[in-house]
Amino acid sequence: MSQAPMSSDISSDDKLWAMLGYVIPLLAVVALLMEDKKNRPYVKFHAVQSIVATVALTIISTVTLGCGSILFLAMLWWAYQAYQGQDVKIPMISDFIRNQGWA
Repeated sequence: MSQAPMSSDISSDDKLWAMLGYVIPLLAVVALLMEDKKNRPYVKFHAVQSIVATVALTIISTVTLGCGSILFLAMLWWAYQAYQGQDVKIPMISDFIRNQGWA
């Protein structure tokens, strides 16, 4: 996971929305529905990434009969990194999102 900031024009509001998207994935969906938020690259990237990560972790948790649910603790670490303005790189998911052109 990279520790470098994504961009220098990240506001504290952007960081807050990015963090909340990981903690409460429903807010990531809300951020993508708000015009002013989805036009901010930092917020959009983290919103899409948190949605995809939530879906992936839910599938893993279901397949492993709940044992994979401990992976959801990683969402708290990603939320912390997003609030610090760092580039959160989730293995396979970050590259998938960028290759699909979603963020």
